[in-house]
Amino acid sequence: MPSSFDDIREAVMHLPKGDQARILAVVAMEIADAHPGIDFQAGVCGGSARVIRTRIPVWLLESLRRQGKTDAELLAAYPSLNAEDLANAWQYARGHRDEMNREIVANGDGS
Repeated sequence: MPSSFDDIREAVMHLPKGDQARILAVVAMEIADAHPGIDFQAGVCGGSARVIRTRIPVWLLESLRRQGKTDAELLAAYPSLNAEDLANAWQYARGHRDEMNREIVANGDGS
């Protein structure tokens, strides 16, 4: 069984075009609700949306932003983050306002 991206790509490229199209459709459906740079994992941050490779939940960053923190202040406070991480968090937060509101309130950080 192929185990790396290159192995899988090579295997797919040898399939008939119709099968390639079917694989593309399946992959597209799987990632339709994907959010670059944002991860969810049961048992990490309570399963909340978080910045990938960190334990920093998006709701926390959004709460701090609503309290007036700038991107520069957040990057200084969280050295493991970079500007792209914040851009991904803001994009996720914009598309999930109700979720952000609920999580900010539930975590008592709605100052």
